[in-house]
Amino acid sequence: MQLCQGMPGSSYTVEKIDLPMEMERRLEALGMTIGTPISVLNRKGRGILIIKLRGTRFALGYNITKNIQVRCAA
Repeated sequence: MQLCQGMPGSSYTVEKIDLPMEMERRLEALGMTIGTPISVLNRKGRGILIIKLRGTRFALGYNITKNIQVRCAA
């Protein structure tokens, strides 16, 4: 599933990131790599997600989250 479909209060694991190389490298520098656990904290208007990644909160827009494939964490 895509990260943009994630529900607040749920945890996911990153499976694939399909973004332009520059943006993908930036997310990797922030700690988002394949296999990283992500918690969706909140949804804002127009597809913005507030996520928790390695102890830090981030806001990601729809154009980013629709290109990140995740699976439900066990």
